[in-house]
Amino acid sequence: MLKSYIAFDLETTGLNPEQNEIIEIGALKVREGKVAERFMEFIRPTGQISPEVEELTGITNEMVEGAGTRSEIIPRFIEFCGEDILIGHNISFDYSFMKISALAEGLQFEKSGIDTLRIARKVHKNMESKSLGSLCSYYQIENQSAHRAYHDALATAKLYQTLAHYFEPREPRLFCPMQLNYKQKKSAPATQKQIQFLQKLIRGQKLDLEWEPGKITRSEASKMIDDLLNGHIAR
Repeated sequence: MLKSYIAFDLETTGLNPEQNEIIEIGALKVREGKVAERFMEFIRPTGQISPEVEELTGITNEMVEGAGTRSEIIPRFIEFCGEDILIGHNISFDYSFMKISALAEGLQFEKSGIDTLRIARKVHKNMESKSLGSLCSYYQIENQSAHRAYHDALATAKLYQTLAHYFEPREPRLFCPMQLNYKQKKSAPATQKQIQFLQKLIRGQKLDLEWEPGKITRSEASKMIDDLLNGHIAR
């Protein structure tokens, strides 16, 4: 069983890392089996959080209104992770969002990780649901606030330790960290909403910028919106 690692979880505005955004990061740094540090941050998205996501996560537009932007939070989280192994439940989902966000900021996020969902699919083949909630119920792991990033990350760490206790001696390969991979798709053009929002920001700040709405990519538009909101673009 790993004694030192980062367990993390994200809440997002949707399921597509190329189109949707991270709105919350929750993580805990474990050292010698104990929580040594915590990371809990909202990220202010460029668009609105949908009613469906609000209902699922309990995160409202008002809650993220004063939060830092992706440009501010993502570098801090990457620094928090350092060289640690990552642990997550369905970790490929969370990693894909982090990878895209890091690339959009010109940063690298090459990590190895352990997926508790992958382990559960092997050792609990007959369990109908392998969701984090179902597995926590099965093992009587308390999760005080499901679908909030830090609490899900903490529950994932407890689930990992429980699964390792019962199954690692006979299934050691399941618990070996694996290189995490996500290949960014070909750059998609900016959405009409992004272009309209950019035009509104530029007009509102009375800026004279040279940019081509027909050529800007989705990630470039997102970065430009962040910069405008943070006053990083000179007048």
